[in-house]
Amino acid sequence: MTAHPLAGADLGTRTVSYDERDAIVYALAVGAQASELDLVWEQRLRVLPTFALTLAQWAPDVLAGRGAWDVSTALHGSQRLRVLRPLPRAGEITMSARVADVWDKGTSRAAAAIFDVEVESDHFLATWSIFAPGRGGFSAGPPASRGVAAGGGERGPSLPKAAEAEPDVETELATFATQAALYRLTGDRHLIHIDPDAAAAIGQPRPILHGLCTLAAASLRVATAVGAHPADLTELSGRFAAPVLPGQDLDLALWRAEGGTAFRARHEGTDVLTDGFARFTPSRQR
Repeated sequence: MTAHPLAGADLGTRTVSYDERDAIVYALAVGAQASELDLVWEQRLRVLPTFALTLAQWAPDVLAGRGAWDVSTALHGSQRLRVLRPLPRAGEITMSARVADVWDKGTSRAAAAIFDVEVESDHFLATWSIFAPGRGGFSAGPPASRGVAAGGGERGPSLPKAAEAEPDVETELATFATQAALYRLTGDRHLIHIDPDAAAAIGQPRPILHGLCTLAAASLRVATAVGAHPADLTELSGRFAAPVLPGQDLDLALWRAEGGTAFRARHEGTDVLTDGFARFTPSRQR
């Protein structure tokens, strides 16, 4: 099997600084309430672990800048986050990034590739999976031999087949009309989240919500449903199945899974977030 030339590529190291205001704006953008003082008040602040994903957003942008995919057609397919230690209220985080692997999803030149971009720091390990149409067909091996990332390790728990049965918990995940406009201030300023013309160009009636915002918002609701504190999140993963429009109310279904909670979000019967998994480990930082 032929490896992609970017597989294993070093994307560099970067130090990103932030302050308490940045962490609070992020918490509000993903749905924290004013009454949750330890998420929105600097005197009691616990930084949401998913804030790390905004700090590490530079890494997939670096790879896109190298021409790995067409930014007008590539999709953020899924996201994984493993928390190693809590983020400080303010400070600097040094991260290193690499292309963990590239999966070939077909044999023709029109086939897609999936790029796994891994970002590591002392505080977290995060992996973006980017679906890139038209970038596959680089592998000489038969299709049956592909689909397993070399050295990629476990992909994290996915929604169990048992979840096809009745959920253990059903709840609602409410988004709000200004959510994409607010979330973009945390770093991802792609036009499809603010510009109606850009959204129309991808077939959407209006600007869409960031996938990472939806995933983080879901983790807050999962925490509430299972009686955990959202800042105690130690593992999170999910696949982005369809766009969410700010202001839509999503149906969130939860299942007990080994070591944590599996979840799925739908809007009017259509999956928007699948293969969700969250693990919370209580800490002493309260």
